[in-house]
Amino acid sequence: MRFIVASGDLQKALQTVSGVISGSQSRPILENFLFELDQNLLTVTASDGETTLITSLEVKSDDKGKLAVPGKIFQDFLKTYGEQPLTLAVKDSEDGNGSVLEILDEKDNFAVALDNADDYPELPEFDASQKVTIGGGVLAEALNNTLFATSNDSLRPVMTGVLFQFKEDETNFVSTDSHRLVVYKRTDITHSETLEFIMPKKPLSIFKNILNNSNEDVVIEFSDNMAKFTFGNNIWICRLIDGKYPNYNAVIPKENPNVLTINRSLLLSSIRRASIMSNKSTNQVRFKLSGNVLHLHAEDTEYANKADMQIPCDYNGDDINIGFSSKFLTEMLSVLASDDITMKMSQPNRPGIVEPVDGLEENESILMLSMPVIGL
Repeated sequence: MRFIVASGDLQKALQTVSGVISGSQSRPILENFLFELDQNLLTVTASDGETTLITSLEVKSDDKGKLAVPGKIFQDFLKTYGEQPLTLAVKDSEDGNGSVLEILDEKDNFAVALDNADDYPELPEFDASQKVTIGGGVLAEALNNTLFATSNDSLRPVMTGVLFQFKEDETNFVSTDSHRLVVYKRTDITHSETLEFIMPKKPLSIFKNILNNSNEDVVIEFSDNMAKFTFGNNIWICRLIDGKYPNYNAVIPKENPNVLTINRSLLLSSIRRASIMSNKSTNQVRFKLSGNVLHLHAEDTEYANKADMQIPCDYNGDDINIGFSSKFLTEMLSVLASDDITMKMSQPNRPGIVEPVDGLEENESILMLSMPVIGL
């Protein structure tokens, strides 16, 4: 088995799928890339047992076959090359036990020991009962706005992923860790019936990086426990998170008469500065609103650190004094791209809602909710 490939093309293909490989795989064979050659088409597969990523590229060959290539050493080796053709050939090892991958460039040759490709798990089979299509850029935007708010609590697995919720008049992408909530809504994506599933965080983080700045469509096929994403020459198959997602609408206050409108960058930089003086266990920054001035207060009584700041704003509502986590607000404001945002509040013990004022397309909306931090 022998083929010629451009080093840059192969590096790009490995980079696309390598995010799923880790050095602590439950099965050693999964520390490999699976190469499957069918004449001029090379398919590259990586998997962690839960998520399988597949991409393909053109090569020069008349052969067919498959091989399991050690992931880390081979990828590190390829990174030492610029753009040039490489010849890869599979040969028996000198001791007769197993095989090696011989790598030839213009003047040097190298050899990497191979594992048995037959030990690599077969692609998971599932019957897709539903299918939807989403623009790659839209899906990337949805993930940019939701992934940061997912939970890391393995005891509540449904919160460690993003809810995909398709309806007749809209599609929602939702994430929460019980302290904050993000709902990214699109009215230009609809489905004839209500469908929903929960995608785990790890594959979505990988997808987001691949999808950025792309206008190609992503076809999503899914069953009760599996989903398959097809995007260009890439295929991603992953296991869904089993469970019922919490009723997120129930925690969103419907009446929020106190509305703060403020420059996003100004508020972000002010919160970052005040948070340095905040209590490191609560990260609390208090918002005191009266007239068109926002008073920010943060304090760490243990070390006698304190911040008091005044920021001009546009405020309509009753005087209010409410505490929020500076960590959560910083993450929310950093993700948004708008010039101005609104914060809608009702009472000091009720959640605050952050929404962008501008910078959105006609068919999209973003709602971010933060629970209050009670007490100093």
